[in-house]
Amino acid sequence: MYPLLEVYLEKIKDNAYKVLDLCSSKGIDLVAVVKGCSAFPEVAIALMDAGVRFLGDSRIQNVKKLRKAGIAGPIMLLRIPMLSEVKDVVELVDVALVSEISVIKAIDYEAGKLGKRFRVVLMIDMGDLREGVWPTNLLSYLDLIKGLKNVELWGVGANFGCFGGVLPTPESVSMLVDYASLAREYTHFDVPIVSIGGTVALFLLENGVMPEGVNQLRIGEAILLGRDATRERKIPYLRQDTFLLKAEIVELKFKPSVPIGEIGVDAFGKKPQFVDKGVRRRAILALGKQDVIIDGLFPQADGIEVLGGSSDHTVVDVTDFPNPLKVGDIISFELSYGAMLMASTSPYVSKVFFS
Repeated sequence: MYPLLEVYLEKIKDNAYKVLDLCSSKGIDLVAVVKGCSAFPEVAIALMDAGVRFLGDSRIQNVKKLRKAGIAGPIMLLRIPMLSEVKDVVELVDVALVSEISVIKAIDYEAGKLGKRFRVVLMIDMGDLREGVWPTNLLSYLDLIKGLKNVELWGVGANFGCFGGVLPTPESVSMLVDYASLAREYTHFDVPIVSIGGTVALFLLENGVMPEGVNQLRIGEAILLGRDATRERKIPYLRQDTFLLKAEIVELKFKPSVPIGEIGVDAFGKKPQFVDKGVRRRAILALGKQDVIIDGLFPQADGIEVLGGSSDHTVVDVTDFPNPLKVGDIISFELSYGAMLMASTSPYVSKVFFS
């Protein structure tokens, strides 16, 4: 049934082997992030078969799915917890990233009820302006954690690239290492972990400029797709053909390349722009914005150009495609991170896994 998402587990494992090898060569532990593929248990199991010890995901629903599939290894909750889910977090997760005092107190309370100490990584905002304590407020958070009985300050962490597009530099990462040292001195706790996310940080490892003291990377996109969206690159030593989205042609006709009539906004509030290339052969695919980010579709075959789409249709120019096409034929695409995320989540996209 199309559209169809094909997931190639051995290729993902190959990417995981290479990222693991790069990290371990520098004494850095890897948290393999599976949120980008809706935490498919098949992918998680493949990663653990490749030697991954720690998984990461942002949603407690995905953690429950992984536990139900029999995955007992350590899992890190990457999204700062909602107060309403803290009980589940403490029961199901091994480590959580945190940045709010009220949440840290709630974790302490729930962990106390279960008679356990719960590990947290205190996030520090290093400029990307997503989650994290502002550095000038760090000591007040450390004061709070010092007074809690059931919370272990396992580490400090930061996120780069995912919201503000901020790239990690040796200087900014060194500042995070310094904050970890401050946390150790101020609390007299071990604070063993300095954790950085996401794939954008691999560039520092590749070029030998990752500062000493960083000992954990949270990586998803590189392993799953072999791409680094923030730096706009394909990672040359990794595979990009790990997830393929296949869609069926439902119309195939020659039409003008510019709409006829006055142009308003489309169904999504955008005013489309068109380039006049004359009459072109256009295929309509049974795939739309309800399934995928259309801008994140990369045709596997040469001679196909993605023009755009609507909720349920994607339009591609196939004029330069060298082989015959007909209604019912299938076109295959590699995916951006966002496209993979949506296709993995969409109930309208069938999934099949290849080992």
